[in-house]
Formats: sequence, C-alpha cells, structure tokens
Amino acid sequence: EGSGEDSSEDEDEAGKAAARLEREARTKAAMAARTPDRLRSPICCIMGHVDTGKTKLLDNIRRTNVQDGEAGGITQQIGASFFPNETLCDRMGSLLAKNKVAVRVPGLLIIDTPGHESFSNLRSRGSSLCDIAILVIDIMHGLEPQTIESMNMLRAKQTPFVIALNKVDRLYGWSEAKDRPFIEAIEEQDDGVKREFESRASAILLSIAEQGLNAQLYYRNKDPREYISLVPTSAHTGEGVADILMNLVGMTQKMFVDRIMWTPMVQCTVLEVKVIEGLGATADVILANGTLKRGDRIVMCGFGGPVVTRVRDLLTPRPLRELRVKADYLHHQEIDGAAGIKICANHLENVVAGSACLVPFKDVPYDLEVLKEDAMGDLNKLAKAASEVNGGLGVYAMASTLGSLEALLEFLKTSKIPVSAVNIGPIHKKDVIKASIMHEFKPEYATILAFDVPLTKEGELQAKESQVKVFTAEIIYHLFDQFTKYMADVRLEQQAKAATTAVYPAICKVSSPDHVWCRGG
Repeated sequence: EGSGEDSSEDEDEAGKAAARLEREARTKAAMAARTPDRLRSPICCIMGHVDTGKTKLLDNIRRTNVQDGEAGGITQQIGASFFPNETLCDRMGSLLAKNKVAVRVPGLLIIDTPGHESFSNLRSRGSSLCDIAILVIDIMHGLEPQTIESMNMLRAKQTPFVIALNKVDRLYGWSEAKDRPFIEAIEEQDDGVKREFESRASAILLSIAEQGLNAQLYYRNKDPREYISLVPTSAHTGEGVADILMNLVGMTQKMFVDRIMWTPMVQCTVLEVKVIEGLGATADVILANGTLKRGDRIVMCGFGGPVVTRVRDLLTPRPLRELRVKADYLHHQEIDGAAGIKICANHLENVVAGSACLVPFKDVPYDLEVLKEDAMGDLNKLAKAASEVNGGLGVYAMASTLGSLEALLEFLKTSKIPVSAVNIGPIHKKDVIKASIMHEFKPEYATILAFDVPLTKEGELQAKESQVKVFTAEIIYHLFDQFTKYMADVRLEQQAKAATTAVYPAICKVSSPDHVWCRGG
C-alpha cells in the first residue's frame, strides 16, 4: 500500500512541476504577443502627507457637473476612480493642441487610498500594481514626514512619479484663474505673487534635492527621465489640473508603453472583503491586466488555507447619473483590465485582503494545485518568519491586510519588539486566548498590537478575563509609543516588587587616610 501512495505522491509532484513549466511558457508567450496598439489604462496612485489635499485634488479632476445632471463622465470604480479617454481630453482642453499630445490610453485608473499604506497593500506579486504615482506636496508646508516616507517607497519600488505642488491658491494675493493651465494662470498674477511662488518652489526643490532626487518645474524640465516634474496645482480652484493629467498621460505613453500593454494573463489583487446586504461576502479587487469572466474559477489566500471558488457575478458601480435606478451595480459577463471590480462568489469571508487573486488554466491538470500553493505563499512566509526569529516569545501582531501586516512586522523588527504570532482581521476571542499563552513564559508579552483593526465585543471580554493588554491604533507610530510606555511601566513595577529583596550597591567613604593599613608589603 505504501508504495502505491508514494507513486501517487510522485505523480502529483511531477504533475505540479509540469503545470508550473506550462504556466511559465504561456506567460512568456502572452508577454511576447503584446502590442503597443492595444494599451490598458495605466493605474495611478495618489500619495502624500495628511492634509496636503490628495482627495480634494481627485474631487477636482472628478468634478461633478451638477448642472447637466451627470457627473462629468466619470465612472466611480471601487476603491478607484476611472477617468475615460474623453474626460481626460475634455479636462486637458487647450493643452492637447498646444503640446501636440494624442491620448492613446483608454483611460486612467486612479487609486485613491489613504496615504502611504496603499503601496505595500497593492503589491501584486512583486511588481507594484501602480504604474505611476502622484505625490502631493503642500506648497505652504514643504516636505513633511509622510512625504519623505512616500518618496522612499516610490524609489524602492522604482515607480515613476509626478509631484503636485498643491495649494498655490493660498499664495498671498493670488487671483483665481479657474481650471486654466498653470502656465496661463501664473502669467496673470502680480509680481509679488510670482516672486513668492518662485521662492517657495525653489525652497521645496532644494529640500527634494536633499533627499537625493532631482526635480524641476515641469515647464522648465528638459529631461523628464532624469528630473522629476513638479506641477503646481490648486485643488480648490482647479489651476494646474490639466497640466498634471497631461504629464501623467504623456509620461506613460512615451516612456512606459511596455508597462501598459494589454495581455490576457490575469493580474489581480484583492483590496478588501466586505459583507453587503443581498450579496453576501464580496471581494473588491483591482484587475490590473487580463480578462475576468463570469464562471471563472479563482484561487485566493484565506486564513484557514487557500480559497477556491467560482465567480458568481462581476459588478462595477453605475455611472453617477443612474442613481435613480434601484439596482446599485452594473453586472458584466466579462471585464478587461485595468478596472476596479466587486466579485461575488461563495466562501469569500475568509479571504485575506492584499492577496493575489489567481485564475487557473482549465486545460492544464494540477494547475489548480500549483496556484493553491502560490496563493498561500505570502501569508505562510510572514507567519513563519515572525515566529522563527524570536523562538516563539513575543507579542501578538495583527493588521487589516497582508500589506499592512508586512509593514507592521517590518516596523516592529526595527523597533526591536519581538513577535510570537500574527493574524489578519478583527481581534476575536481566539486571538486573545492565543496571546494569553505568554502569561506562562513572559507575562509582559501577553499583549496584542493591532494596526488598523477593530476589537470585537467577545474579544474585549476575553481580554479582561485573561488579562491581555490590547493596543490598537490607526497609525503605526502610535502603537509603538503605547507599547514602549507600557513596557516602561512594567519595568518600574518589576523594580518596585524586587525592591525588598534586592541588595543595593552602596558608596563607602573612608573617614581618614590614617585608617588605611597596607599589609603584606
């Protein structure tokens, strides 16, 4: 019997190896078949410090034309806004003719995610999902901590980016030139405003140079490959919005055509899993490339192992003008990338946000098994790495998505805080019980550090009962502060307990040199 089992295992292994090779060959063939004639929408990420006006800038580009009763031809995609070709042309207006740019991309998919985690979260299998990014800097405040953090992220991922120098309308004496290109707007200003703009811009250019990056105002930028373009904008009054769109489109079409050629191989990342009345658990995904169809089998990374299911429905939000219609979503038979989609399917409730969503080949046996292993790779690696390092002693780390968990572990590692186990999602009773095991080894580590996740009611009761400290925060640094303060308190407590038994060192003083005798020579 044993030999029979062995041979079937060998067959499985051989089958998997063959499926992997077949997958590689097909991917290579698909990459070779791409043409510059068929481009997909570039995916653009918008980053920057808190309150620099990221969302405001997007709102301006999205600009809702209330008087026409429709929203300027913008489709609200899930977790992302999709700007079709005609809207881009419309917003760039006079700049298109002036700079002789033709918009060849089908549109622009802008992911508006809060500040910096978006990147770590959207790592779709090694290559960052974003093809290009906008980094927003407030002209009044210059570079701020998160601006620098975002810059370093972009450099690490080698993502090309454009800098939006926002809030130019705050310059003293600025006269409004609504929605005009910035070059025209600055010509109409007084000399004082021009001078203030130049001095502030050059100060920011200097501080960017201190970070080791070359930047230049875009209309003086002769070499966009070497120098990053700085585009002055105002999200309130709309100056410079046309310029930034033109820079994004021009940059992707000129320099990164090979990044945005369409291919049938599916590249897809789960942003988050939500339960929606009437639909059950749904997964919001960004489909970067390829085509998803109804009825496709998909493989994703789940908490209790890989999740294999069939696509029951592909939904995208309706364009805004159809809000009167009762159905909230448009149903599709198939969707081409790049797009933000809601997937309805069974068994989605355990899917890990931030994981890849993979589609197996129907005609290759064992391909499904291979993808099951691949899908679980990320989570297993993280969990294993965390517990191996510290010999199983440490705090319990939790986060909302794979990306933010990775960021949290990286951060705890640099802060020298040991981690014993990890999990993703809200803090449940079972997490608290797991963390309470540390009472036996090192009681001060019976704590949960949770980044950006809620604490459930039963979790809270269990934590009180088993004396587990739960620290939650929406900003990583706050977690660190809370935990170091707690560790300091614990240390003081331990010192106070030991005070009665400890032998304290003392300083003795010899009363006079006459009392010192030296014996033995």
